[in-house]
Amino acid sequence: MLRVGLVGIGFMGWIHYLAYQRSSRAKLAAFASRDPKKREGDWRGIQGNFGPPSESIDVSQMSVYETVHDLINDESIDVIDICLPPSLHVDVAIAALDAKKHVICEKPLALRSIDADKIVAAAKRNDRLVMVAHVLPYIGPFAYAAEAAAKRSFGKPIGGMFKRVISNPDWIPDFFNPTTVGGPLIDLNVHDTHFIRMIFGMPKKVTAVGRLAAPLAGMQPTAKFAHVCYEFDDPDICVASTGGVTDAPGRPFSHGFELQLEKAVIQFELAAFSDGCETMPLKVITSNREIIRPTMEVTDDVTAFEHEIDDMIDSIESGNVARKLDAQFARDAIHLAECIQRSLLERQTILV
Repeated sequence: MLRVGLVGIGFMGWIHYLAYQRSSRAKLAAFASRDPKKREGDWRGIQGNFGPPSESIDVSQMSVYETVHDLINDESIDVIDICLPPSLHVDVAIAALDAKKHVICEKPLALRSIDADKIVAAAKRNDRLVMVAHVLPYIGPFAYAAEAAAKRSFGKPIGGMFKRVISNPDWIPDFFNPTTVGGPLIDLNVHDTHFIRMIFGMPKKVTAVGRLAAPLAGMQPTAKFAHVCYEFDDPDICVASTGGVTDAPGRPFSHGFELQLEKAVIQFELAAFSDGCETMPLKVITSNREIIRPTMEVTDDVTAFEHEIDDMIDSIESGNVARKLDAQFARDAIHLAECIQRSLLERQTILV
């Protein structure tokens, strides 16, 4: 059984903890936290926007460390699971890889593609795997669409439209800071650039129009909202995305997609409102006029992360990183975000 050490005991750390409790193949054997209460098992103060409320946990069977480096130096640990703030991912991931640990890192892998490249290089240098926890391809409708595209169930992917919009995240005071969170392109819409990269390959050009957030002192402004067109070598592929932040607090979150395949269109949309949630359920509209309404697995907020951990284990056991966890795709998603940012600032098409 793989022994995992967790760093970053915040919201995502709590969700990962819950997922490990369901695994029979990986054990959360250790964690590190500077907070003495968390080291004693009091995780009740953790808050997030989905999943069950945090609670106290039993730490009696776990190794508990105050520093990340003490955890990394634990020779009994096989994998370091990084759920730290994005600005801390690079140094911790490289230190773990240099200590001959495998790494699974919450998205985004880094705030800049040049730093993501350093992590990928460290994995190759140490003959270890680095995997990136982009959970979207494990979530019901997105998982169905990703599998249909990979298996060519309805022919090859030829286009799509992807949407991810939130209201202003007031609970993250530095959301638009490019050195800590990165704004919606890095923190939010990287889900879609990653999904697009995984399904269609790497675009050759991007063109974006949209709005920039008010710049922070001494910093370049980050995108607030953008419509993006992606151009590929294959002229038949036509892809666009829409996303970012709108000042509409009554609709805190919405996402959806229309994936166009040679012989079908796959469609899904969800929006959370202050008075409830509305969904356009997953449908497949085939070229022969058939409407398929796939039956989705019964899930909760932790199920997708459970599947993600299964893929992590399979990757380490086989030595081949699962496609959904591929660090190169995660790096490329960050690079696409950078190109979209440049397109907004320069008001022109950017070569990827």
